[in-house]
Amino acid sequence: MLWAVLLVAAGLLVAPATTAEAAPTLLSQGKTVTASSTENGGTPASAAVDGNTGTRWASAFSDPQWIQVDLGSTATLSQVVLNWEAAYGRAYRVEVSANGSSWTTVHTTTAGTGGIETLNVTGTGRYVRVYGTQRATGYGYSLWEFQVYGTVDGGSGPTVPPTDPRNPNLGPNVYVYDPSTPASTIQSRINTVYNQQHTNQFGEQRHAFLFKPGNYNLDVPVGFYTQIAGLGLNPDDVNINGHVRVEADWLQQGDNPNNLGNATQNFWRGAENFSVTLPANQVERWAVSQAAPYRRMHLRGIGTQLWNGGDGWASGGLFADTKIDGFVQSGSQQQWLTRNSELGSWTGSVWNMVFVGSTGTPGQNFPNPSHTVVGQTPVVREKPFLYVNGSGEYNVFVPAVRRNAVGTSWANGNAPGSSISLADFFVVQPGTSTATINAALAQNKHLLFTPGIHHLSDTIRVTNPNTVVLGLGLATLVPDTGATAVSVADVDGVKIAGLFIDAGPNNSPNLMELGPPGSSADHSANPTSLHDVYFRIGGAHAGRATTSLTVNSDDVIGDHLWLWRGDHGAGIGWNTNTADQGLIVNGDDVTMYGLFVEHYQKYQTIWNGERGRTYFYQNEMPYDPPNQAAWMNGSTQGYAAYKVADSVNTHEAWGVGSYCFFNANPSVTAARSFEVPNKPGVRFHGLVSVSLGGVGTINRVINDTGGTANLANQVQYVANYP
Repeated sequence: MLWAVLLVAAGLLVAPATTAEAAPTLLSQGKTVTASSTENGGTPASAAVDGNTGTRWASAFSDPQWIQVDLGSTATLSQVVLNWEAAYGRAYRVEVSANGSSWTTVHTTTAGTGGIETLNVTGTGRYVRVYGTQRATGYGYSLWEFQVYGTVDGGSGPTVPPTDPRNPNLGPNVYVYDPSTPASTIQSRINTVYNQQHTNQFGEQRHAFLFKPGNYNLDVPVGFYTQIAGLGLNPDDVNINGHVRVEADWLQQGDNPNNLGNATQNFWRGAENFSVTLPANQVERWAVSQAAPYRRMHLRGIGTQLWNGGDGWASGGLFADTKIDGFVQSGSQQQWLTRNSELGSWTGSVWNMVFVGSTGTPGQNFPNPSHTVVGQTPVVREKPFLYVNGSGEYNVFVPAVRRNAVGTSWANGNAPGSSISLADFFVVQPGTSTATINAALAQNKHLLFTPGIHHLSDTIRVTNPNTVVLGLGLATLVPDTGATAVSVADVDGVKIAGLFIDAGPNNSPNLMELGPPGSSADHSANPTSLHDVYFRIGGAHAGRATTSLTVNSDDVIGDHLWLWRGDHGAGIGWNTNTADQGLIVNGDDVTMYGLFVEHYQKYQTIWNGERGRTYFYQNEMPYDPPNQAAWMNGSTQGYAAYKVADSVNTHEAWGVGSYCFFNANPSVTAARSFEVPNKPGVRFHGLVSVSLGGVGTINRVINDTGGTANLANQVQYVANYP
């Protein structure tokens, strides 16, 4: 054993390896990584765990420096491999920690050799750090790869129960029906839930009604936090004879207490993946505002109205992957996105109606009527959904990416895509620990969140490519400790759908982060996508979050997002539900469809990545700046709703609107709605600024172009910029 003694003395061995042990598992690749510094933007910490020996992390040229990886859950470590670039560490420690603050050394040396150092170690922890105290060169520390091997949880972590795909436990708030269930039984439950949810804007109740293939005779009013969905592979597999409707009949409009036709707070609900056959000569009504998608639907009959049919206000909304045989009347709807849908006809326009990759739409005309029409959808993936196959097994269908798409994905039968058995999902119930959720992800499980409030003690870390995270019934995540609620590694093809993230009482730096800072992998063939994902700061309680969503990865697709700093409800105030910005995009080639961002206290949206595209943008500036001095961007009055960084060379947006309603102090002014670099590759189409009721002022629409929106002239348009 003289060799072992010598190696220990040299600091190259902590514990001898045993030939009887199984090969260790690589745990660090694609995980969240941080560092004390970076040499420049081309040497981010994430490059050390990306599996690419052509990219590297490099530090500043000083001592000490460190790089740290978060494995996502506790692991028993067996080996650390350091693949150094020419600038290596002469003296350094390898340390582990359970919490990222208290560290235990598992390896130390003052005679590092550079090259590839394979270190056999013994230790248990979630965080692993290389802490350099002496550089071998005049440069910093530089690693091509930092690899940590071991086993997750050492066999003693949380137990992840299996899911029976034929009889899954979807919790008490999911109601599954088949055609053999008496219609009166179903209708009774629908009525009971609706009576509870009709005006329950900030309650904690969440519900999902799921219908197996067949025909049903029902009248389904849809209230807050209620999802109605079919369990067929195609929308026409489930048919409801009757109505599935949202009425504007509870919120006062204006000064008249008897006028309850206001739909502008009909939020947080949805219908998807079934057909509705209307009674003869009866109109459907879908009088909604934000976060109320009508998705993958087939409406048979004479048509639908998107407001109360009278003088009521409305502020929606979304049709996606939907066929409507009859007419659509938009009425008082301020704005609406219709994407990849087939309409019998469309009438109506207020400020910003956008049609992308759809048929039966009006022609391009902007403004008056304000119809922005884009013929094809350049790249999109439809939302994953739950269905039951012919043998009674639950699956999740993941639609394939479509390019230059027109019309619905299911127009010619089964949509392209793939199915995942629910046996491969961990079904998350309210009360499930975050550690168990992360243990399931570490086992390559997908996640299905059941309806309810899910309190998080830590970040949910999605590190495996192609992971599906799907929520039912507007499942709501609350990060109680101020951690980021959900982080996604810079990997291919993650899909997050149907989640509602509600900021907790302790400030979160981000509510969701896609890719760590410096992400640079090419995901163009298999992008990560978000579908019907909503963020809220305040309203139900006093939440705080600096940024709601940060997109660092390239090629991400956003498919209907609402990022909302509350303007009413509980926990509302300029210094109470604090939130700087809604969305920051650092990745390149990011595409957003149906992006709603409202009431943040600085820039609502900041776009730093190249070749970004937005199809439909709706914004309201914060209502509550107490005075102009409290809302200044240096010497500029207020913050633009949408900021494209000065460094960006290529960016394009279609159908974008920003509104002000400075009711806390109507003298407050915003210099402009949109702030962009004046470059040939930066182009905007169909822009509108609105002073709602003339309460407050927006001086210009984009940069120094466009008129002033104020009491005298409340709506200002710019058809194209430049």
